[in-house]
Amino acid sequence: MRMRLFGSAALLLALLAVSSALDQSIISYDRSHGQRTDAEVRAIYESWLVRHGKAYNALGEKDRRLEIFKDNLLFIDEHNAAENRTYRLGLNRFADLTNEEYRSMYLGTKRSDGRRLHGKRARERYAAKVGDELPDSIDWRKEGGVSDVKDQGSCGSCWAFSTVAAVEGINKIVTGDLISLSEQELVDCDNSYNQGCNGGLMDYAFEFIIKNGGIDSEEDYPYKAADGKCDQNRKNVKVVTIDDYEDVPVNDEKALQKAVANQPGIFTGTCGAALDHGVAVVGYGTENGVNYWIVRNSWGSSWGEEGYIRIRGTSTVQPPASAG
Repeated sequence: MRMRLFGSAALLLALLAVSSALDQSIISYDRSHGQRTDAEVRAIYESWLVRHGKAYNALGEKDRRLEIFKDNLLFIDEHNAAENRTYRLGLNRFADLTNEEYRSMYLGTKRSDGRRLHGKRARERYAAKVGDELPDSIDWRKEGGVSDVKDQGSCGSCWAFSTVAAVEGINKIVTGDLISLSEQELVDCDNSYNQGCNGGLMDYAFEFIIKNGGIDSEEDYPYKAADGKCDQNRKNVKVVTIDDYEDVPVNDEKALQKAVANQPGIFTGTCGAALDHGVAVVGYGTENGVNYWIVRNSWGSSWGEEGYIRIRGTSTVQPPASAG
């Protein structure tokens, strides 16, 4: 069955993404830790190494990584000591990386070079209109429209994961079947504009699926977290296909809310000017009067809230009735 996908383009500020995963068994958050001793920091570091299975072979690398770890831990402590924070930071598997290393290894979207594609009905279907009636909240996980959280590994393929998440969701809505689809096919075969583990854009990936006549399943074309040669036989296995997509108006949370109320999509936010990471929005809601987006990342289930993060919405996200 052919279906139409109405996705939005994706971005998520790197700092927001990396800082959200908590590891409360390793560090505590009371303000007495503003000045940690070297012995305490090293003990935390050693516990973190064990927890994440880290080992360094190069001479002096463990101590070099400790210095980076100290800087990241200090950043976490200073954030958590501040008043009125709506979230806490913690140590995740990226805690021994510099920001430059993290960005080069785990972020994978590319800025448009002027050739960015747009769905034929861009800015029409999901433009906010007077009289729109939207649910107060939606969580496509509860509706069975979201597959298990995946892990892109040290490959800048987030663009493929966010694309696949959107296609999986609309396929579930249209056919009733939730099929885990192949990110590796996009990494290996979608190379007209996208660059595999070196990044890409979701619009180009949607276009590839349309032109290819579909995309294979993850089971048949499994993920390897590395660039590979396109498997033409598997590329020709078309388990799910789409015949169009649509870009939700950029920086319009009301329009994004309208889109997410109808199906999972890919997130466009205002937290940064540069496109550097692709994620999928799978719902929205309100907690204690604060609006938030439910965002599915591709860094495994140990990151964030079991692989998800809730991103605060702006005042423009105002569902009817009590959602505020």
